[in-house]
Amino acid sequence: MKIAVFEAEQWEHEACLRLTPAHEVSCTRGIVNESAASDHAGAEIVSPFVYSRLDARVLSRFAHLKLIATRSTGYDHIDLGYCQSRGIIVCNVPGYGDSTVAEHVFALLLGLARKIADAAERTRRGRFDQAGLRGFELKDKTIAVIGAGRIGMRVIEIAQGFAMHVIAVDDRPDETAARRLGFRYASLDAALAEADIVTLHVPATPQTQGLVSERELALMKPGAVLLNTARGSVVDVEALVRALAEGRLAGAGLDVLPREPQLREEAEIFRADSESSIDLKALVANHVLLRFPNVLVTPHNAYNTTEAIARIIDTTLANIEAFARGTPQNVVVAP
Repeated sequence: MKIAVFEAEQWEHEACLRLTPAHEVSCTRGIVNESAASDHAGAEIVSPFVYSRLDARVLSRFAHLKLIATRSTGYDHIDLGYCQSRGIIVCNVPGYGDSTVAEHVFALLLGLARKIADAAERTRRGRFDQAGLRGFELKDKTIAVIGAGRIGMRVIEIAQGFAMHVIAVDDRPDETAARRLGFRYASLDAALAEADIVTLHVPATPQTQGLVSERELALMKPGAVLLNTARGSVVDVEALVRALAEGRLAGAGLDVLPREPQLREEAEIFRADSESSIDLKALVANHVLLRFPNVLVTPHNAYNTTEAIARIIDTTLANIEAFARGTPQNVVVAP
C-alpha cells in the first residue's frame, strides 16, 4: 500500500522504514495542505501529526485514501464527517502520554510557583540577588482538574504527592477512584471558585470550545493560576490576556495555543490555500501572552519525551499494519 507520512522528523522517517518492503512509504517534514495532498494524491494511508488540518478540501485531493493514522490521541484536526461519508477509517494513538503530559503540568506549575525562568535567566547574567523571586508552596493548595480521564487521573496522583487538595470536574465521575485517591468531584463553577490552580485536560470538541472564557475566568479566585496542556481552543486567549493584564490571575502555564500552525510558521497565513478567515485577534493575543512575565508558554511539547514518542510511533505503525491485515485497531471513525 502507498503510505504518506507528514510532519515527520528524521527519526520518524527511519522508524517508518519498518513498513518496507511490504509497503511504499514516503515521508515529508511538511504539514498536510491542499498542495501536499495533491503531491501525494495516490496515497492509500496518510499519517499526520496535530498541526495538519485535514478538512474536506484537503482530503478530497487523496483519490484513493482508505486510512488516516494520526500520530496523536486527539483527532479534532480531521474532518470525521467527511471520512465517515467516504469510507475512510481514522485511527489514533490512545494513552501514549498519561505520565508525560501530567509531569509537564507540574513542570509548568513549579516553574511559575518558584519563578524558575526568571531566576535562571538572572543567574545566567551573573546576578544572584533574590529580589522579586519569592514564590509559593504547592502543599495545601487546592488544584482543580478539569477532565479526569487518563491524564487527569495521573495529575491527581502527582498532586497527592505534593499534599495538595484535589477537586475534579468530569461528566463521568469515577467515585471508586475518588475514594482511592482521596479527591472529590464538583461542578465546573464550584471548582473554579475554590481552586488555587486550575488545570485543563479535556478534548477539543464543539462543547469545550472556549470552555474557559470571560465568565469562567471571573469565577476564579484572585491570584489563581491557569494551566492548559489540552488544546488551545479550550481557552479564550483574548479573555485570558485581559485577566492577566488586570492582575486577576497570578499566572498561566500554556503548552497549547489557538492557531498553532500559524504561530509555528506565520507565512502559512498568506498561502493561497490557507483558510479564508484567520482569527488575527487570537494570533495577536498569543503574541501578547508570550510577553507576560508571569506566563510560561511551551511549544506543544508536553508529549515530547523519549518514552512517549516511542509509544506514538510504535502504535501508529501497529495501527497501519493491523489495517493492512484487515483488522484495524484504535479506530475512532469507521465507515
